[in-house]
Amino acid sequence: MKRMLKTAVAAAALVSTATLAHATELRLSHQWSNKDVRHQVAQIVADEVAAADVDLDIKIFGSKSLFKPREQYQPLSRGQLDMTVLPLSYAGGQQPAFNLTLMPGMVKNHDHAARLSNSPFMEALEAKMAEDDVMVLVHGYLAGGFVGKEKCITSPADVEGMQMRAAGKAFEQMLAGAGASIASMASSEIYNAMQTGVLDAANTSSSSFVSYRIYEQAACYTPAGDVALWFMYQPLLMNKSTFEGLTEEQQNALLAASEKAESFYLEEAKKQDAASVEVFKKAGVEIATMKPEDFEAWRTLAKETSYKAFVEEVPDGQALLDMALAVE
Repeated sequence: MKRMLKTAVAAAALVSTATLAHATELRLSHQWSNKDVRHQVAQIVADEVAAADVDLDIKIFGSKSLFKPREQYQPLSRGQLDMTVLPLSYAGGQQPAFNLTLMPGMVKNHDHAARLSNSPFMEALEAKMAEDDVMVLVHGYLAGGFVGKEKCITSPADVEGMQMRAAGKAFEQMLAGAGASIASMASSEIYNAMQTGVLDAANTSSSSFVSYRIYEQAACYTPAGDVALWFMYQPLLMNKSTFEGLTEEQQNALLAASEKAESFYLEEAKKQDAASVEVFKKAGVEIATMKPEDFEAWRTLAKETSYKAFVEEVPDGQALLDMALAVE
């Protein structure tokens, strides 16, 4: 009887251990508020995975509560963080090729952005992520524009002498080429910097302009329109080894959830630009329009500054640039 009892206890312990081994909590970090589209993308993945009932829980740490905005990729690659939604160009220091995901005039519109996400160009970038033990779950680009604290910005001549926040190295190089002084910071810091006079102007995504209430500090807004100079790749990433360590059921649930989130991301990204204009108008901010000739002036400047520097700094930069430009 004692032997049978011991065997039963041991068997129960094995079942319990197996259950615990498969019950996994993943930590997902991002810098945005819970109203932001990027949080909503993360929430869809978390909710869909929870609904799949595969003993997998995704805990979201938003508003830079777990890691600072620019300090998420490295812990992700080291397995200290499981998932994150972030602008990939934030990791340009670790992988200079990632700076190509925020290059002025590279993306024409949201549908073009989606084609880039499913191209040999993106496959080449994903191979570089794999070197860092990182993989993409959800692809997504967001468009953006400019805000000025006292004046409108449409052409390169408008930014001369301004103190500006530029989203990403390539935009910093282009704006510096136009005569602006650059102050580097995360988009979550723009509001305070404009409020305290540290910044005269800034550029970031339509979504960030709204979620961080930048309209309260701006006199003029130049949104993404028929011509959008600013597109930024902002995927939901996961540590590759962590993903591979999940059960097949858990992996499938995560991939299915990510597919649903990616469709939402694309459609919502298209809505963000028009919605941001209405928010700024309601706040009494002047709306400026970038004309095609303004766009061409910016792109000409970018070729002389950003594109040129990228090719010089990145060993396979020309090949990657050509791959990106080949996507129609």
